[in-house]
Amino acid sequence: MANKQIDMRKIKRIFKLHTSGVSKRRISQHLGISRNTVAKYIDFFKRYRLTAYEVEKMTLEELHGLFKADQRPKSPKLVELQRYFPYFDKEIRKTGVTRQLLWEEY
Repeated sequence: MANKQIDMRKIKRIFKLHTSGVSKRRISQHLGISRNTVAKYIDFFKRYRLTAYEVEKMTLEELHGLFKADQRPKSPKLVELQRYFPYFDKEIRKTGVTRQLLWEEY
């Protein structure tokens, strides 16, 4: 699933391997995640200028809180739209219902 956050232990492992000199490609193969995801998390740590020692000493909850603080809140329009998704999913399976029809209804 896109944009799903991975386990905090893996994130710590990414940073530990990166600071040990392991390439992003090898990290992605070792942990079973995409290179883009590895690069995203490495860039996150660089942006906050965190050292390997700081990341190692952080608890999983502190690390999770750091990622949550970085996220922007959802806009009210997006929240409203997401409430309709279960209804849209049920309706689109019916014969004669199109995405255009659902969009007009929305």
